[in-house]
Amino acid sequence: MSTLLSSLSVQQLRKAATLKEKIQSLEKELGQLLGSSAQPAAQAVPRKKFKMSRAARARISAAAKARWAKVKGTKASVKPARKGRRKMSAAAKAKLSAKMKIAWARRKARQSK
Repeated sequence: MSTLLSSLSVQQLRKAATLKEKIQSLEKELGQLLGSSAQPAAQAVPRKKFKMSRAARARISAAAKARWAKVKGTKASVKPARKGRRKMSAAAKAKLSAKMKIAWARRKARQSK
């Protein structure tokens, strides 16, 4: 970066300094407008990653399962109960079987021609 600064003229350095001051004042003004006292991103300190213990995860999981069980237990069933299947009588089955055998025989006869 020092090589970059040494290659700039005095006017360019002054302009860069004034721009930087303007940026800082605008960031400060924005912070006041938004009501946050957060520092600019350049000065922000990186946060440590939070790691939850196994016991805490287990407690949270158990609580969530209990909530879902409570919700599912009290909820009325949306779907009506299924009706039992209708059963075909033996006579109807025999009649249908005979019709299908005739239909298959005709189809087989047409294909062999």
